[in-house]
Amino acid sequence: MASTRNTVIRSLHDLGGAAWFGGSLMGAVGLNGVSRDVADPAERTGIAAAGWARWSPVAAMAIAAHLIGGTGLLLANRGRVQRQTGAAANAVTKTVLTAAAIGTTAYSGVLGAKIARNSDSAPAEGGTVPAPGTPEDVARWQQQQRVLQWVTPAITGTILVMGAQQGEQQRPMEQLRNRTRKVLGQTAG
Repeated sequence: MASTRNTVIRSLHDLGGAAWFGGSLMGAVGLNGVSRDVADPAERTGIAAAGWARWSPVAAMAIAAHLIGGTGLLLANRGRVQRQTGAAANAVTKTVLTAAAIGTTAYSGVLGAKIARNSDSAPAEGGTVPAPGTPEDVARWQQQQRVLQWVTPAITGTILVMGAQQGEQQRPMEQLRNRTRKVLGQTAG
């Protein structure tokens, strides 16, 4: 008898998503926030960039785990996703949001690398907050980064909530209600 459990792929999906969300939120609150407390304004962007550089390999693994797990779950549940009301819409929306989160994460990485390469010990209020002496292009990148640092955790948090909704859709009573609605809808028409 084949197993209907998807513990490994669900764990990859959920743990990867949790690390992606948690890491991006911690970076915005903790790492970028604490860079404002560094005594030397010329070291603030460098310290924030160094912290993000250390996190990047872990973030890449988290994203990969989330994608592998999500693909595995979609394949394992493709029949239910096709049949159950709301399941396909959830899967499509979650896929679009995942692509958006990958985009914001990648663009944040690009901006962070540009800031790190071009700040040349210029003063800054923090990793994402320019100071009056911050070079114009670096200040522009920091302002973009200041917005993106909140966009990525907002999107990944939404993805986690949608994953919880998908789990609720798999409950036997939810599936029974869905089948009953379909049968009643087909016989009533």
